[in-house]
Amino acid sequence: MTTYAKTTTVPEHGETVFIPLNKLKKHPKNARKTPHSEASIEGKAASIAAKGILQNLVVEPELDAEGEPTGFYLVSVGEGRRLAQLLRAKRKEIKKTEPIRCVIDTANDAAEISLDENVNRENLHPADEFERFRELSENRGWGAEEIAARFGVTAHVVKQRLRLGAVSPKLMQVYRDGDLMLDQLMAFAITEDHARQEQVYENLSYNREPWIIRRDLTASNVAATDRRAILVGAEAYTEAGGTVIRDLFTEDRGGFYEDAALLDRLALDKLESIAAEVQEAEGWKWISAHIDWPHAHGLRRTYPQPVELSEEDEAACAAAQEELERLSTEWEDADVDLPPEVDQRFAELEAEIERIDGKRYAYEPDEIARGGVFVVLNHDGEARIERGFIRPEDETPEPEEEEGRDGETVIDGVRVNADGEVMDGDGHPASDHGPEDEEVEEDGKPLSDSLIRDLTAHRTLALRLALGEQPDMALIAVTHTLAAQTFYRGVDADALEIRPISASLGGHADGIEDTAAAKALADRHAGWAADMPRDVADLWGFIAGLDHASVMALFAHCASQTVNAVKLPWEAHKRRAHQTADRLATAVALDMTAHWTPTVRAYLGRVTKAHILAAVREALGDEAAERIADKKKQEMAEAAEQLLAGTGWLPPVLRTERPAWLAEGQPEAQTIVTEEIPEAQNDEAFAVAAE
Repeated sequence: MTTYAKTTTVPEHGETVFIPLNKLKKHPKNARKTPHSEASIEGKAASIAAKGILQNLVVEPELDAEGEPTGFYLVSVGEGRRLAQLLRAKRKEIKKTEPIRCVIDTANDAAEISLDENVNRENLHPADEFERFRELSENRGWGAEEIAARFGVTAHVVKQRLRLGAVSPKLMQVYRDGDLMLDQLMAFAITEDHARQEQVYENLSYNREPWIIRRDLTASNVAATDRRAILVGAEAYTEAGGTVIRDLFTEDRGGFYEDAALLDRLALDKLESIAAEVQEAEGWKWISAHIDWPHAHGLRRTYPQPVELSEEDEAACAAAQEELERLSTEWEDADVDLPPEVDQRFAELEAEIERIDGKRYAYEPDEIARGGVFVVLNHDGEARIERGFIRPEDETPEPEEEEGRDGETVIDGVRVNADGEVMDGDGHPASDHGPEDEEVEEDGKPLSDSLIRDLTAHRTLALRLALGEQPDMALIAVTHTLAAQTFYRGVDADALEIRPISASLGGHADGIEDTAAAKALADRHAGWAADMPRDVADLWGFIAGLDHASVMALFAHCASQTVNAVKLPWEAHKRRAHQTADRLATAVALDMTAHWTPTVRAYLGRVTKAHILAAVREALGDEAAERIADKKKQEMAEAAEQLLAGTGWLPPVLRTERPAWLAEGQPEAQTIVTEEIPEAQNDEAFAVAAE
């Protein structure tokens, strides 16, 4: 029998009644002294709003000091549901007098039944919870947002439970049996491929760290931070049928692209599309797109040269500069953010100035007609466009030598026979002319080769003496020699017999030309090349006209191109050269931590376990090394990569000795200083790195 309780009548024990919400109070004997969490009350409120109160509250009448009923009821069981309804009343979802179904209990001790309700019950196993959430989604068609609203949790929590519910039933049973921990199950949930999950589980060793499970599940995938993924983008990849795997339980920085082959194709397609746009806009003879830089192309390269702007462009640039300076002056002291229209105008003016400045350098039409462009994928995911390459078959042919009579060759109007002798107009060697011819040919006869050799030897001696006394001019002369051979391929235009050699590094380290350092060096080289005169004959005047700082900068760049510190196993005779390279690194305070990190691919996967443990021990101490000492080689390398990240650790062959000129007490974070390493040990370290 169900009745509505009245303040004048006390219902009997076991009777079900509807009591107004505002007539219910917390029982002072309630076993729960720690308050319900806000999240718990929110969840109950959402559940009641969607499904009503599924379980009665248990109450007893409140009595005053004389034992008379006060009209209020004390809640022994169901305090959380009472608080949830109060929250709903506060939100105006229900009235404060909302009738609540209750069961009267005046026979049992309130403290005991309150304790009993919380002790003698067992929550659902998490696996059951995950699967039931999954069933709600599949059977009812409810999305994460709707399920979240009905259970008072966030949509993200629902998505996590749905993902866990999608784990292979076989692995879910292993989890129920206690042979998998929840964090391990979360790791398996990174993919919904049951076969793949089960395969990875079967191949796990005794070490079942969640990061190992995630690593194995994504071994054939591409991280969203990869340059190919950045270029293509998640939207284009998914539109092409690809799947992005997301880890809902850790920070995955954008997830993993499941189909590496598809990503490669899309990246190359995009590069080829960019290449086609460049070719159409600029008219190059050919354009070649590559994901990786083709370091062994062997082509000569030309660079744009300065050109004069048209009067219209000069005027437009001057006007933009003037307006930019005016706006900068007007807003430089403003303490507030720039208005959107002003900020946009700044961007427009800067873009206009940059556009016009781009016209100050241009390639010769003939070079564009014969040359080509490489479009490659840069380290940061942007397209890298490198122009001005000339294929051998497109080189301008050398002037053909004229064929003279009887095997003679005409070079610059001078006839030379097969023996290299200069011939006269009658076809006789000029050296055969006797004394009787001297008077006739005295005016037009050149100096003899022997005399010229004699005179220029004296001139060379004098030049050596004079140049050695003028260091500033020697700097210009050496810089001219280096620049002529660095920027003008195949040209012998210098008097100093200095031959700079620049070894290609692409064949020694995979992917080295796609790094940030390689791009920075290429940009610096292109900047100088664009300033060089087109004719090498004008190079001396160009360098002599530079200020001292610019000459030094050009000299440093050309000299830097010749550095070769690569150690090769068959070049043991270069030990002193490598010692010099070490001293050079110290002199320039080389910080290799800015260019290299110890990853599995770069180092840890290519050395022995002893080397890995030594690296971790040196960087982080014995305790860190001991934590990974029992792992297998690959697992140890991957764990070491995570441990060494950000420590600045470098293998001995990459370390730089602390420069003596640095102030004492200066932090050594930039470079790890080492004691001098014996040659045998150095060679051993090199041999490992060269594997």
